[in-house]
Amino acid sequence: MTSADSGTTVVVVTWRGADHLTGCLDALAAQSRPHRTVVVDNASTDGTATILAEHPSRPEVLRLRRNTGYAGAMAHVLDRIDTPRVAWLNDDAAPEPDWLATLEDALDSQPLAAAVTSRLELPDGSTQSIGVRLTADGHGADLTEPSDEVFGFCGGAALLRTEAVRAVGGVPASFFCYYEDTDTAWRLRLAGWHVAAAPKARVQHLHGASTNPGSPLFHRWNERNRLLMLLRCAPAGVAVRELARFAAITALLPLRRHRPDAANFDPALRLRVLAEVVLRLPRTLRERGRVGRISALGRGAIWEAWAGL
Repeated sequence: MTSADSGTTVVVVTWRGADHLTGCLDALAAQSRPHRTVVVDNASTDGTATILAEHPSRPEVLRLRRNTGYAGAMAHVLDRIDTPRVAWLNDDAAPEPDWLATLEDALDSQPLAAAVTSRLELPDGSTQSIGVRLTADGHGADLTEPSDEVFGFCGGAALLRTEAVRAVGGVPASFFCYYEDTDTAWRLRLAGWHVAAAPKARVQHLHGASTNPGSPLFHRWNERNRLLMLLRCAPAGVAVRELARFAAITALLPLRRHRPDAANFDPALRLRVLAEVVLRLPRTLRERGRVGRISALGRGAIWEAWAGL
């Protein structure tokens, strides 16, 4: 299958995915709609390369010299996509055979939408995500109940218009992992695009097979990237408020006799997050300026329309 035969490139990012990658590739090979498959291997050392070389679907492979994270890999491959649509798919996700067809039809039917998100289901059958909402404090949170509209897409399984993503600045490679999808959705909305949901596009997701949700590293990336996303995309007052709130909670935590056990309430971790945000602040503010220049809608209008819903 060449890119000329299909309008979609499915990008699978993997890192040490030997234990679950075959299931993803098998599911892609069973899709009812033709497509191009590109696997970006983040310098795996666990036999992933052998699995990719021997899989009968013979996916295209882009092997990176170091682990650049999900965001870095997506950013790296975007310039190599020559199809009008690009799908994001986690390596621990196995879509149903009509998944891509359902997403393509949904995107084609909604010309104002730049992205369509899938229904991700956990192995026990429960719904992990049918889209992303924007909380009152600027977190991106998975929606698990049907909704007429979604703020953003879940990067675990979604379909996007390639040129729309490029036009709003691509994928934030420096995020490494987490919030690259919500940040991209923010910028698409600022540019005037919509994000749609296709709950009939079903994907079984192992969730956390490559990362460890709840770990200190997870919380470090999560907290840092939320603040960076707000500094890049949100109204200035919101971004400053949330950064100040994060700093204030961090300062007060050592004074509390009892504090939550979760890693994101560890003062040392939070101080590291603040340090990383401060070090990246000059670059982030330059990026904020670029986001402003491509925006057709005001940051405040997007925030008022979506935050807290």
